[in-house]
Amino acid sequence: MFNKNIKLVLTALIIAVAVWQFVEGNIGNGIMYILLSSMFVFLYFKNEIILLAFLQLRKENFPGAKKWLDKIKNPEASLVKKQEGYYNYLNGLMVSQTNMNEAEKYFKKAVSLGLSMDTDMAMAKLNLAGIAMSKNRKREAQTLLTEAKNLDKHSMLADQIKMMKDQMKKAGQPRQQFGKAASRGSGRRF
Repeated sequence: MFNKNIKLVLTALIIAVAVWQFVEGNIGNGIMYILLSSMFVFLYFKNEIILLAFLQLRKENFPGAKKWLDKIKNPEASLVKKQEGYYNYLNGLMVSQTNMNEAEKYFKKAVSLGLSMDTDMAMAKLNLAGIAMSKNRKREAQTLLTEAKNLDKHSMLADQIKMMKDQMKKAGQPRQQFGKAASRGSGRRF
């Protein structure tokens, strides 16, 4: 994996070689170098390690995705802002099964850095709402659910949002303790 600045330097050098090839009359070589430089521009905005981690997640191979993400040693230096958001988003998804506090930290950082797709942002906020609900922060969970619903323009997460709202309604209702002991004592008079 190359540092993001090295990718830009390589792109500039390859474009310079392409221009030199055009000046020399080697049009085919110049076009090939332009195409090669476009690959580095693509990898600047879409990090190859994160793409490989997404591929592993698509196969539902969480350990494989975690292995790829662990190859990124310094995300601030290696990734652009949106890719750093996806790095934290993916780590939040991995950790959410075991450690909710750490997952909340990752998801909050992903939301603050931003994600390219509204559906991904909605998913991150939905996960944050679930974490807030489990920690009895109902108002924060409600706000996050509303934001997730607004971001979910294609209704891909509509079922999950509805299910979480139903759970919040159930959690908000007072629990009644009617059981055998209460029913036995109701017939006695003192």
